[in-house]
Order: sequence, then C-alpha cells, then structure tokens
Amino acid sequence: MELRCFISVELPEELKKNIYVYVEKLKAAGVDVKWVRPENLHLTLKFLGDTTEERLKSINERLISLAKAHDRFYLQISGAGAFPNIKYPKVIWLGVYDSEEIIKLQHDIDESMAGLGFEKDDKQFAPHLTIGRVKSMRNKDALIKELITLKEVDFGKIGVINITLMKSELKPGGAEHFKLSEIPFGRDV
Repeated sequence: MELRCFISVELPEELKKNIYVYVEKLKAAGVDVKWVRPENLHLTLKFLGDTTEERLKSINERLISLAKAHDRFYLQISGAGAFPNIKYPKVIWLGVYDSEEIIKLQHDIDESMAGLGFEKDDKQFAPHLTIGRVKSMRNKDALIKELITLKEVDFGKIGVINITLMKSELKPGGAEHFKLSEIPFGRDV
C-alpha cells in the first residue's frame, strides 16, 4: 500500500489561530479560493508523494540521522503575497523570515531523500506557508487589496524543534494530514 507523504515543520496551535483571524478577513473579500484548513497549516520541506510503507523505515532513519546534525532555530512568520505574483495570484502565502537555517535544513532533506530515490526539487526552496489556492479570478481586485493590507503583518515567531513525517489522505472534504513520526533536532538553542 502506498501513502502520500511529505516532510514538514508543524505550527503551534496559537500561531494557526492567529493566522486564521487574517484568513477570515481574506475570505470576507468573496474570492474564489480553496483555503487551507487551520489544522492543515504547515511548512512543507519536501513532498515525497506516493511512498510504500516499506520505505518509511529508511526515510525515518535518514531523517533521524539528519536531525542530529541540526540545531533548533526560530522562524518569523510575517507578510503575505501570492505566487506567481500578486497581480495574477494562484497560491496565497505568508512569508517565512530568519530562514537561513530552514533553507539549509530543506537542502539537507532534499539531498538525503535523493539517496533513497526521491526526485530532487528542481526549484530553489522559497520558505512560505501556503494558506490558499486561487480557483478563479472572481473578485481578484478585492483579494489583492486585502493581501496588500497584510504585507507588514507580524503573525508570530516559532521555535522549530523538530521535523515531521506526514501522510496526506485526499478526501471529498479536502486533504487530511496525519503525523507518522516526529524527529527532534540534535541540540537545543
């Protein structure tokens, strides 16, 4: 049996609640966006895709080894924007700053998973939190206006103390995420 897996940094519940106060304001603009449910908010480090249960042990072993070489660190979540750009939004995101460590961690994960046969990411990692995916351009101008108001908003700081191997199950009501393992970093801040 194959599981749809990814490696991520989980967010504290308090931060998720804070973010969702602003998501509700964006929703009020009447835009056609599929919003990420609060319980599914996370920072993706590596999407593995369909993964056999047999490979999970090897993945975990590599992540444990890798995590021992990393220290805990902090990230600042602030500002909002869109990919590919704010005039033609497809993905709505929040910014992730103080990100030198997360970029290094993601690179190490990408290299380690390539050793297990997973394809390396072809794009440079740009740390962000996806909060929604635009389905149509209905009320696009209202969305842009609201996003601009969030450009300077500070959503909070998080201490990153571990990485998480997750599975995602696609269901009619949207994806549901389940924690498979949580791997702590080697040394404290």
